[in-house]
Amino acid sequence: MKRLFYLYICLCISISAFADEVSLRVSAPSSVEAGGKFRVQFTVNTQNVSGFSAPDFKGFEVIYGPATSSQSSFQMINGRTSQSSSIIYTYVLLAESPGNYTIGSATVHVDGKAVKSKPVQVRVLAGGAGGGANGGGSYGGNGSNGGNSAYDNGRQPSASAPSSTNISAKDLFMTATASRTTVHEQEAILLTYKIYTLVDLRQLDGKLPTLDGFQIQEIPLPRTKEFDIEQYNGRNYRTVTWSQYLLFPQKSGKLTIPSITYEGVVITRNRNLDPIEAFFNGQSGFAEVKRKITTPTLTINVSPLPNKPEGFSGAVGKFSVSSNISTKEVDANEAVTLKISVKGSGNMKLISTPEVKFPKDFETYDAKVNDNFQLTRSGLSGTKDFEYLFVPRHAGTYEIPAAEFIYFDTESRSYKTLKTEAYTLKVNKGKGGAGQSVSNYSGQQQDVQQLNQDIRFIKTGDVELHQPGDTFFGTWKCWVAYVLPLVLFLLVMVLGRKRMKANANVALSRGKKANKVALRKMKTAKKLLDAHDKDKFYDEVLRALWGYVGDKFNMSQESLNKENIEQSLTSRQVPEEQIRQFMKVLNDCEFARYAPGDVNENMENVYNSAISAISKMEDNL
Repeated sequence: MKRLFYLYICLCISISAFADEVSLRVSAPSSVEAGGKFRVQFTVNTQNVSGFSAPDFKGFEVIYGPATSSQSSFQMINGRTSQSSSIIYTYVLLAESPGNYTIGSATVHVDGKAVKSKPVQVRVLAGGAGGGANGGGSYGGNGSNGGNSAYDNGRQPSASAPSSTNISAKDLFMTATASRTTVHEQEAILLTYKIYTLVDLRQLDGKLPTLDGFQIQEIPLPRTKEFDIEQYNGRNYRTVTWSQYLLFPQKSGKLTIPSITYEGVVITRNRNLDPIEAFFNGQSGFAEVKRKITTPTLTINVSPLPNKPEGFSGAVGKFSVSSNISTKEVDANEAVTLKISVKGSGNMKLISTPEVKFPKDFETYDAKVNDNFQLTRSGLSGTKDFEYLFVPRHAGTYEIPAAEFIYFDTESRSYKTLKTEAYTLKVNKGKGGAGQSVSNYSGQQQDVQQLNQDIRFIKTGDVELHQPGDTFFGTWKCWVAYVLPLVLFLLVMVLGRKRMKANANVALSRGKKANKVALRKMKTAKKLLDAHDKDKFYDEVLRALWGYVGDKFNMSQESLNKENIEQSLTSRQVPEEQIRQFMKVLNDCEFARYAPGDVNENMENVYNSAISAISKMEDNL
């Protein structure tokens, strides 16, 4: 009864864990144009669904749906299998009038439990003069820097899109915006380049030039560009953020971000071509037009940092500091580690190492710096750790004072001083002896010297003396030193020539290596047996058997058949019983590839029989 009770509890826990993993996600554009159609999808990550309830699409007209589709995937990696499945409910809606609308929560029922999606906000923009902006799309690029990025979502230019002769700067342009135009030195600035288009833009080339006075960090953006709809100066545009950079000004004054000229390729309708004539002549009604797109110039006013206090770390942003020590009691000449962690957001790469005033009796090493931060739109965020290794030399009680970290706070526009914890270290008298070995931060081993024992006594005891003129040349040791290398050289030459002759005999070399090659293939077959890969297992066993006979008797691939193998074995006086066993293994292996039944047992029998046949054949030959 106890076992049944525990089994019931585990089953309930697994069912509840499965239910917790089920989710219902909704996909919809953030903004659309009045009179435009758009798609809303609800995706549940299981197919065990007993019912679906759609939300109230208030403010929209449902012109299609729900269309239901399902998908499943199964994969095996390193013997572990994983399976996923989902159901997608798709609606096509028509935006009726401008305004901000909310698509409520949809509900699915899984194992008797209701799972709801999150509400989403959709903004409907008034229809502007640029009808070509209606609709969005996903555009594939090769990077956010805009180099050779190709666009093609299969859309044709709308009837109201500008033609090749009247694409103006209001139909296709890029904006350059900075999160701040007045900053202090080292304060992060987010630079954003954004595309606005009413035409069918298919390609865009260009990149940010070298900026004097800035340290630049590019923010990774998705390779696939998802266009959205945005109203700009009373017109609705298709728009996407093309690239973003994080800038850290390195000097004060007025710094200029120059304009960038991009080259775009636009697909336009050829209005001078008769569509009927184009159809019969195999001509296209569309043409590619190249257009230059120039971004505006930006000016950043950079103020110098106020009078820098002594000990300023160079950090600009918002930070906190903490510290810890590996031990507070240690024996003399043992290593101790002090760690200081700086956490926050700002120019973390330029933070200098905090100064720790260790007692004079301590031997110290250069601090090891570990960076653990990532690039965000507000700067570099994360932690920067400083590890100090030191060795106390004498017994006693020592104070390690608090270390100061001074940074410029961008919120209060002032310097702030943070202090670490002060530590009291008790050093016991060591046992003496040889110095310890510690690793420095370059990976090399260094000896911790015993300073009280660095003066050694002059060598005492028996000393071997030599008479003047007593030389090594001419002695028997000298002749041995000459003759021995010559003898070794001749021996290596003789053995090497014999080996070269043996290797030159291809048939002999193949015969000697036949058993090793066959056993190597059988090891591979053993792995396939453990993985229950039937087809590959039998293929590998057959290759081992055929290859063994071919190598042993120097038979070509074309002459390898059962009759020739049996004749070759008979001619070399192999016992009839072993010949029958070897041929039986070949036949059983070929038959088992397609035989039904207990696959694992058949594979095990074939594997053991093949090993036995090859071993007996090798012993006999």
